[in-house]
Amino acid sequence: MLFPFFSLAQKFSKSERELINSGNTSERMYVIQSDIEKELEILKSVSKNINPKAKNLDILISRMYLAVTHPTDGGVGIAAPQVGINRNIIWVQRFDKPSEPFEVYLNPKIVWRSELMRKGAEGCLSIPNTRGSVYRHYAIEIEYHNRKGKKHSEKIEGFTAVIFQHEIDHLNGILFTDRIKEQEHKDFYPINNPKELYLEQESSR
Repeated sequence: MLFPFFSLAQKFSKSERELINSGNTSERMYVIQSDIEKELEILKSVSKNINPKAKNLDILISRMYLAVTHPTDGGVGIAAPQVGINRNIIWVQRFDKPSEPFEVYLNPKIVWRSELMRKGAEGCLSIPNTRGSVYRHYAIEIEYHNRKGKKHSEKIEGFTAVIFQHEIDHLNGILFTDRIKEQEHKDFYPINNPKELYLEQESSR
């Protein structure tokens, strides 16, 4: 017997609702940090899907938006684990669209990745004073649900695709520093000049 998606996606737990509604709900949520042991445990945990009709979801996504767009401590993307909620929700700034808007995505997953890679510097709101170069797939295809619960798919490339990969990694408990360590054992070779685009070298080890 097949079950509809929303019978599997959970609503928020009591503890999650309490965190979402803590403090002033019209203000941004606190962004947890990797150098605090208890908070790192949250960042390294795999998140679960969320029902788009879940109570308090509007409050959470609004407070996440305030966090990522903060004038001094903001960034170009944020994932729910970064505010202490292990649910599959992300905000991404769409540099590939007019006016470069921020957009929210529920239950996003990558279903296709190009072999072509790009290398670029990354930082993270949850990893203080740290930046590093990461290889990311140049193009990806994602599936996700919008706020009304409708499923969509989309192909994305370039820097915006990098942001999606970074934030979806968060949903799987993976930090960009983990990717850097992982890629230390891989070889990539450039296919253009200046060196911006790469292919992964098949290892003989």
